[in-house]
Amino acid sequence: MYDAIEDPYTYKNSTVLVNKLDLRDQDELDAFEAEISSARAEEPLPDGSMNFEHYKAIHHHLFQDVYQWAGQVRTVRIAKGGNPFCFPENIEDQANKLFDGLRSADYLHNLDARTFANQAAHFLAELNAIHAFREGNGRSQLTFFALLADHAGHPLKIEKLKPDEMLAAMIASFDGDERKLGSVIYGLIA
Repeated sequence: MYDAIEDPYTYKNSTVLVNKLDLRDQDELDAFEAEISSARAEEPLPDGSMNFEHYKAIHHHLFQDVYQWAGQVRTVRIAKGGNPFCFPENIEDQANKLFDGLRSADYLHNLDARTFANQAAHFLAELNAIHAFREGNGRSQLTFFALLADHAGHPLKIEKLKPDEMLAAMIASFDGDERKLGSVIYGLIA
């Protein structure tokens, strides 16, 4: 659960996000969100230039059936476990810098697996710290990353993904240690 103050994204006196089905129970919303975003992930993803606009289009694609604001940058400050993510007024600039860096790095093409994994870990760690959306960041990150890995010639073996291991690696990267995330990514492409 995210920490947010005076959150216009939630129902009054609740932490449940306002959603298109008007589900007021968090477990019901979580189940619907997981089911529909998984189904949408199986569909062809939006075309794009592997930039921030493309990333936002992927979030919209995954969550269009759940949230009115799918694909839109969040407008509130949020934190998880007391750790703040990028302030909303800085998201566009920080995300555009990150994606410009990805473009400058030729979208991580022509790298051996270990170098790709380490550079991809840095990209994912930064993307996670930005946390552009009010909800759905992890699924959008993974979906975009799978697309990036395919384009870079290092397709993910998604069946090898261990969610708890990935989450622990993402948390470590948020604290500045990207080594675990690099190892997890390497395990998904090697």
